[in-house]
Amino acid sequence: MASKRRHTPRPSARLLALLAATAPVAGMAQTQSTATLPTVTVNAAPEVPYKADKSANDKFTAPLVDTPKTVQIIKKEVIEEQGAITLTEALRNTPGITLQMGENGNSSAGDTFQLRGFSLQQSIFVDGIRDLGAVTRDTFNLEQVEVVKGAAGAETGRGASSGFVNLISKQAHLGDENSVSGTVGTGSVKRITADLNKQLSDSSAFRLNAMAQDSGVDGRDFVENKGQGLGLSYAAGLGTPTRVFLFSQHLRQNNVPDGGIPAIGYEGYTSVIGPKVRRENFYGSVNDREKVDADMLTAKIEHDLGSGTTIRNVTRYGKSHMDRTLTGVNTGATGITATGPQSAWTVNRSRQRVDQENSILANQTSINTAFDTGSVKHSLAAGVELLHEKQVSFDHGTAGATPPANLYNPDPYQSMFVFGPRTGGETGGTTNTISAYVFDDARLNERWSINGGVRVDVYKLNTDNVTAAGVRTALEDSRSLVSWSVGSVYKPASNGSVYASYATSATPPGANNFQLSATAGNQANAALDPQRTNNIELGTKWELMDKRLNVAAAIFRTENDRQTSYDAATNTTSQFGKTRVQGLELSAVGQITRLWQITAGLAKTSTKSLDQFSLNTTTGVVTSTTGVRWSPDLTATLWSSYQWNQLTLGVGARYVSEAKRFVNASGAPGNVPNIPSYWVADAMLKYQVNPKTSLQLNVYNLFDEEYLMTLNNGGGRLALGAPRSATLTANFRF
Repeated sequence: MASKRRHTPRPSARLLALLAATAPVAGMAQTQSTATLPTVTVNAAPEVPYKADKSANDKFTAPLVDTPKTVQIIKKEVIEEQGAITLTEALRNTPGITLQMGENGNSSAGDTFQLRGFSLQQSIFVDGIRDLGAVTRDTFNLEQVEVVKGAAGAETGRGASSGFVNLISKQAHLGDENSVSGTVGTGSVKRITADLNKQLSDSSAFRLNAMAQDSGVDGRDFVENKGQGLGLSYAAGLGTPTRVFLFSQHLRQNNVPDGGIPAIGYEGYTSVIGPKVRRENFYGSVNDREKVDADMLTAKIEHDLGSGTTIRNVTRYGKSHMDRTLTGVNTGATGITATGPQSAWTVNRSRQRVDQENSILANQTSINTAFDTGSVKHSLAAGVELLHEKQVSFDHGTAGATPPANLYNPDPYQSMFVFGPRTGGETGGTTNTISAYVFDDARLNERWSINGGVRVDVYKLNTDNVTAAGVRTALEDSRSLVSWSVGSVYKPASNGSVYASYATSATPPGANNFQLSATAGNQANAALDPQRTNNIELGTKWELMDKRLNVAAAIFRTENDRQTSYDAATNTTSQFGKTRVQGLELSAVGQITRLWQITAGLAKTSTKSLDQFSLNTTTGVVTSTTGVRWSPDLTATLWSSYQWNQLTLGVGARYVSEAKRFVNASGAPGNVPNIPSYWVADAMLKYQVNPKTSLQLNVYNLFDEEYLMTLNNGGGRLALGAPRSATLTANFRF
């Protein structure tokens, strides 16, 4: 979509234009023989809606084209054109990310992603600060989504084996700019958003972003997504050396969660032979609920010291609470009772409760500066981060068994037991981290630069679990973690680069769920070493079409080692297992012409588990794992739009190859062994009624493809992708 925003020339541009216009007059006043100076024309750089030139993350000290790492930025223009309302939908614009379902609902709540074979559960950040909690994140308050791929411990600290996702919040800015959008659609979709920015003075502004939604889900009965969101931002000192930003985000969700459908009838399901169930069947209860309260408050102060030096301090407090009751199907070997007529078959169910609180208190102090050492030009970022994180899950009493459901005609009004109050039992943990980091982009000359950084984390994890009877188990792990990255960039031309880089990260025991284990050989045992991840990447990036189009290509190898594996020779568990992911990634983002936008990506990967053996202590069977779950070897995504007068047409497609669930070297897979490959096409038509009003129609799954989107760990429960659906949005700007 071509942008029609007016650009305000920079002060230097206005000054040049003024000098060019007045110089001839001044010369004539002095002498009639003085030659007239030529007219100077200053053109602002073209704005490209899809394309970003620099990350909003202050740790990235070079433009994206000169950053030796795969970084994709999904801007709000793409999100708005696609009508993407959740982070999951926005991330469909980058290849290599897949969804996880977990086991019967307990292990998968909120945003659960996997990138290049590794979990992103603890690697989602908001404005550079780690974001906790089982929350389905909304896009109403997002300026852009930044996806950084490859080991990123130097940027984020613990974890980030395959990268991280950084969400950039909308901030108050100078100038009045207001918009309201209303959306209706199939599946009883109803949603309204507002984005109101008001300039309060020459240097201050206030911005409000709000969202309200009450929607069903296409292709599902009884499942609902309801919520409200509010983002507030105040900025003072804009355009001055000292700037203050106060902003917050508040989210309330009251959903009916989806436990999926039985996998009977799908290829590989062998427990019971029978036809598929209706995709609309709901096996939960009308009393199932998923209530989420999430709040974060942030204060940021920036001050320019001069000579290209800026110092800043950011403080954030965030807290979220999920209260979830989910009824899910159990379809193991004895999960389905197939006796009598088919209309009487039943499926077992389990009723689960998640009552979890997450909180985080963070303070970051950083400095960005530029200086020269001889002929070498430096762009440096350094800082100190203090972080306190806490997670507590509360136990609830149960009051009976969950009745089975009719397999082909479930009754959501069937009586269910009600969970009792909190029993006093808790599963929780806290982490305290002190971090220091430094990054430098050293330009040796016009052709060569060295880009790298190092981070040290002094890290402490405490696990504190209490049973309902008051029995307490406390475990502790303290250690120092060092992660680093280095890359060399060669510029064969001013608009392109070729690079090689190496990066590391560390994941200490229990880091992903705040839970340490006293069991010998368990990966969460504090006696074990952190898992180490190393990433090697070779790539090239170019700005084409008068710097309107970014294209990039990279080959990479990521290896995560020190995973626990059973050693048959010594009858012990040791840390010699590895996971290796390697592949190729291609991308193109920007404009082909002024009216033709594109964002596209392709990732071809190979994932392997090396030397990973597990012992079943009950049967004595040793199992060798050779693959990596939920890791398709080819993913591709494309979205393109073209503007013709008042019409904008957008089309897109996504492809995901087969993703394996069963990854053992031997044995029977049991149930559905993998997620088959699929591709989905979407389309958009936008009509600009007048400069302030537009109508937008989005059609999803254009060809009504039936595809399996996620599968649980046991292969007996699945979720299908949405069928053909549509939304109509009216946008008003004033």
